[in-house]
Amino acid sequence: MKQTLFIAGLLFVAVNAFAQKTAPKPVYDDPVYHGAADPVIMYNQAVNKWWMFYTNRRASIQDSTVAWVHGTRIGIAESKDGRVWKYVDTANINYRPDPGYTHWAPDIIEAKDGWHMYLTYVPGTFTDWNHPRVIVHLHSTDLINWSTPSTSSTSSTLSTLQLINQKVIDASVYQVNDSLYRLWYNNEKDGKSIWYAESPDLSNWTDKGKAIAARGEGPKVFYWKDQYFMIVDAWKGMEVYSSTDLLKWTKQKDRILEAPGKGKDDQAIGGHCDVIVNNGRAYVYYFTHPGRRKDKPAAKGSFDDKRSVIQVAELEYKDGQVLCDRDKPVNVKLKKPRGKG
Repeated sequence: MKQTLFIAGLLFVAVNAFAQKTAPKPVYDDPVYHGAADPVIMYNQAVNKWWMFYTNRRASIQDSTVAWVHGTRIGIAESKDGRVWKYVDTANINYRPDPGYTHWAPDIIEAKDGWHMYLTYVPGTFTDWNHPRVIVHLHSTDLINWSTPSTSSTSSTLSTLQLINQKVIDASVYQVNDSLYRLWYNNEKDGKSIWYAESPDLSNWTDKGKAIAARGEGPKVFYWKDQYFMIVDAWKGMEVYSSTDLLKWTKQKDRILEAPGKGKDDQAIGGHCDVIVNNGRAYVYYFTHPGRRKDKPAAKGSFDDKRSVIQVAELEYKDGQVLCDRDKPVNVKLKKPRGKG
């Protein structure tokens, strides 16, 4: 009997220790509106923690239109290792020229003069989708306070990227070399295809046209396994593209995060993600609408239908394909990036 209790105790300790190393499901649920989506993750050396910026959808308000997706600010959560996240605040974004302004889907890149954010901006809170959407450029030296790079009276105009039209969303920025940056985005007027622009300095952008003809949103570009990848939210799982030059993209056969998972709040398709390559491993942070699972869908327009959470899984690379087992325990422990702080 004593031996049985001893073995049981050892098993409990082992299971508990394993649980403390693996990421929970979901990895994050916004405590304010319970509508976290579109994450992007940066290391904040001032506090020695990872910060997650996300679209703070107002899932908990009473609304049967799409107003709950508008009127949003960008939420911030923090983690010491990428496993356990806690709410911090909303970003103080000093770009709000219109009443009821909407902030969506930021992407952030670090440069010598601080951080640069490319934010989707909608000039109000609306009950339908028939309104302008642009991408604006913001700058910060502390990751919490953001303003337009210009202080002139025309800063509102200067901060808006002059892309193909005014129905563009979901920027993804990548530094190609010391004198070239590339930005991919969703051109909603062109069947929601992925277009791109280029800049020598993060401020002056030239639209270059279509990058990928297929429909999708929330492109995320990253370097891993000696090549470039772009993951695109195709609303039925994630399409994965690869490239050797960031110009010509090849789509792999199978999508990831399409089949339902078994973990808590992970039975719906994965949406708009960020990918963190850290210590040779690649972690995908994506969002789900738990109430939109195909087998037990929530009532349309209900809180359960609107609610969204952030999940994390690890990517694998095998036989030339990016794979993702969303049910595999994730022993995530992000390390401080080299050369930071």
